[in-house]
Amino acid sequence: MAWLVLIVSGVFEAVWATALGKSEGFTRLVPSTVFAVGLIVSMAGLAYAMKSLPLGTAYAVWVGIGAVLTVTYAMATGEESISWMKIVLLLLIVGGVVGLKVLH
Repeated sequence: MAWLVLIVSGVFEAVWATALGKSEGFTRLVPSTVFAVGLIVSMAGLAYAMKSLPLGTAYAVWVGIGAVLTVTYAMATGEESISWMKIVLLLLIVGGVVGLKVLH
């Protein structure tokens, strides 16, 4: 159960990070609200997962999921350029996250 909660929390990490970028310094209500809700859900899930998973592993997986999804979303929406090198590096992050899960 902790792994599932951690994965969902990682998704919400990408949600709040993306919303933060769209909030324009918290001057836009909807993205600012999405940021706040996403942050609370993400942190609560991370805290829950850390009760039964090692700190370093849980945090690395959470950050990895959030980072990969945030960059992928930005590339998919045209906010960030796409390159083969970025894709390879994102795949390396995914491989690291999967490796941490397998080794746990």
